[in-house]
Amino acid sequence: MTTSTPTRPKRRKHAGDLARIPQRGASSLVYWLYFIPGATLVAIIIFYPIIRNFRLSFFHWRGGRAEESFAGLANWAALLDDKEYIQSFQNIVLVIIAMVVLPTLLGLVIAALLFDVVGRRFGGKLSSLLRAMFYLPQILPIAVAGVLFGWLLRPNKDGVINQFLSFVTGSDVAVNWLGGSYPTAMGSVMVLMVWIQIGYPVVIFMAALQRVDPELYEAAELDGANWFQRFRAITLAMIRPEVFVVVLTTTIAAMKVFAPVFILTMGGPNKSTYVPSFYAYNEFITGTDKGYAAAIASSITIIVFVIAMVFIRIQNHVERKDA
Repeated sequence: MTTSTPTRPKRRKHAGDLARIPQRGASSLVYWLYFIPGATLVAIIIFYPIIRNFRLSFFHWRGGRAEESFAGLANWAALLDDKEYIQSFQNIVLVIIAMVVLPTLLGLVIAALLFDVVGRRFGGKLSSLLRAMFYLPQILPIAVAGVLFGWLLRPNKDGVINQFLSFVTGSDVAVNWLGGSYPTAMGSVMVLMVWIQIGYPVVIFMAALQRVDPELYEAAELDGANWFQRFRAITLAMIRPEVFVVVLTTTIAAMKVFAPVFILTMGGPNKSTYVPSFYAYNEFITGTDKGYAAAIASSITIIVFVIAMVFIRIQNHVERKDA
């Protein structure tokens, strides 16, 4: 004898149920409406100033209510003969070393040590604490960091660095770190940048290492691989996308760097520590031709855009090659 299971009667769809089903065309329009406030703010805050600044680079303008006069490519041609402009981009090479190369390399090593050595032997709490300590300079306002370094690098005998050197050498040391010469001034700015920037790659790389199976390290260690071999074969291979992200974002930040130079050296001594952003700012504030300052700023924007596109193409090429 077989028993049949009762079937539930199908529920009829009422008019109210149909009204609650979103219509595809109407809902798509509603979704797009949510983009209007954000798109408006982006257009006003970002795109309009960029376009306005790029247009101004083709004019001579003294500022205020003065009339603009069309200059064509004169402002752009003047950049090629401007020694201060060329010097500012030469300094960008040192800024990239301080904000991209050194923090990325040190961040890779520190993150691998915290994850592969400290985390495995002493627990995750200690590695998390050390990670937070490395990231602390990132959350400090740049003005606070600049004041701190300015206090350390004071040129007279009251400066902390000079006091330490006086104690070590046994004689009075009063080095003018920020205004004495180009090597000491630019070196001081670079040290500040490295100190601020190093926590960013450490956090990014440690977050990326969370997806790496710890058994890979254990297996490699059982096979006799030392730390450097594990770092090269496992760590670098697994977090390569994050390395691209860190290098791209820090390179863009280096091209736009402004605050460390403004706070520590104000471009001195003798304008030797100028960077493009600070040079554009200084020309706009103190210069007589705002159009020339606009040309400097527009050139920075174009170079940053080109660098970003090159990095993205290289990353896509590497990912396709690995796939």
